[in-house]
Amino acid sequence: MHISMITVDESHCISQWGYDFRPSYLRIAEIRDMMPEVPVLALTATATPEVVADIQRQLHFRQENVFRMSFERTNLAYVVRHTEDKRGELLHILRSVQGSAIVYARSRRRTKEVAELLNEAGISATFYNAGLDTTVKDERQRDWQNDKVRVMVATNAFGMGIDKPDVRVVIHIDCPDSLEAYFQEAGRAGRDGQKAYAVLLYNDADHRKLDKRISDT
Repeated sequence: MHISMITVDESHCISQWGYDFRPSYLRIAEIRDMMPEVPVLALTATATPEVVADIQRQLHFRQENVFRMSFERTNLAYVVRHTEDKRGELLHILRSVQGSAIVYARSRRRTKEVAELLNEAGISATFYNAGLDTTVKDERQRDWQNDKVRVMVATNAFGMGIDKPDVRVVIHIDCPDSLEAYFQEAGRAGRDGQKAYAVLLYNDADHRKLDKRISDT
């Protein structure tokens, strides 16, 4: 087989999560030893300068070579909404903004609870997390991708390779782990270039949880 290029998509996995999440990503450089003349392209939508440097190091770049585009998405509105009634606010947003949607939650249990809430309110939804069987996850992703259900409620396990162009709103009902994670997840809205919204629902309890997470680290 003639190989003209080695392309690594979601290359932040090499650094951001790769050391334990996807150890096989760390072995990609071994391919370079077999094919030293084949160029390598690493792609990612979100990476800090430290991660960018680490990606190049892990893939044995001979010299630094980075092409960057602006993070700005002019069609995407970022909204932080302070509310003590997140569920009520969630329903209000989904009734106000039509079209496909993703709701991100922090725990597996919460994904199920929120999906049940939405279905009871007449908004078709399913849930997705790492605890589900692969066949179930694939089926639910297909149903959402093919508009059989409108809303996917998920943990951050729902993310790799998701590219549905007509997502009109991404709602975080819980705070994500980092700004990079937030930007990655929020960026799944509006990939068709049309107007879309990324909404973070925030309350005083979130502030305390984030402070605790910092002190526990």
